[in-house]
Amino acid sequence: MLDSAINGTMNVLRSCKKNPSLKRVVLTSSSSTVRIKDEADLPPNVLLDESSWSSIEFCESLQIWYAVAKILAEKAAWEFAGEHRIDLVTVLPTFVVGPTLSPELGPTASDVLGLFQGETGKFTTYGRMGYVHIDDVARCHMLAYEAAGARGRYICSAAVLDCGDLAALLARRFPAYPVPRSLPRAYGEQSYGFDTSKARALGLAEFKGVEEMFDDAVASFIGHGHLPAAEERRHA
Repeated sequence: MLDSAINGTMNVLRSCKKNPSLKRVVLTSSSSTVRIKDEADLPPNVLLDESSWSSIEFCESLQIWYAVAKILAEKAAWEFAGEHRIDLVTVLPTFVVGPTLSPELGPTASDVLGLFQGETGKFTTYGRMGYVHIDDVARCHMLAYEAAGARGRYICSAAVLDCGDLAALLARRFPAYPVPRSLPRAYGEQSYGFDTSKARALGLAEFKGVEEMFDDAVASFIGHGHLPAAEERRHA
């Protein structure tokens, strides 16, 4: 995973370097490059901004290899961009939720679907997470590419919730599905948030809310045949 993430990113940047008409590269990174640290490095109620980097050592100790790959790939991209004077901007989405175009689900959408089917394993391990609608992630990428003043990293997140709070919200909103009413805290008490003022200043003034992103996800699951409609489930 580590080599493929880094090499894939670097291969794209090397190709970009060969194009003299290239104006800017917008790279999709992840909020996992920002938020994963030892509890001692996360003061209560801290707002993490784009200057924050996750601890590689801490991620390795927990075997969070996805985060390690994202950190190393983004740092390699910044180093390469600096050496070759590439105008690089990175977008750091939190957990992306919303409708899916393809009936074949990726890992993130599969985890969301599992929650509505009563499977709690994945979300229990997530702990406290940021959530963002896929439409807002797309908007952030467009703004990062088009805005002349776009610079550096941009956290893209609508809200931050503990997994148990999210489960309780979804259980109330979707009572026809076996969403658990609570989930244990995998990493104890966490209270960090994200400072999204930089993305808002770029033009992403308002984010779609948690309810809307999960409404759209459920509608998509029903449309693709992954979930029965709520009425069908009630009468099953």
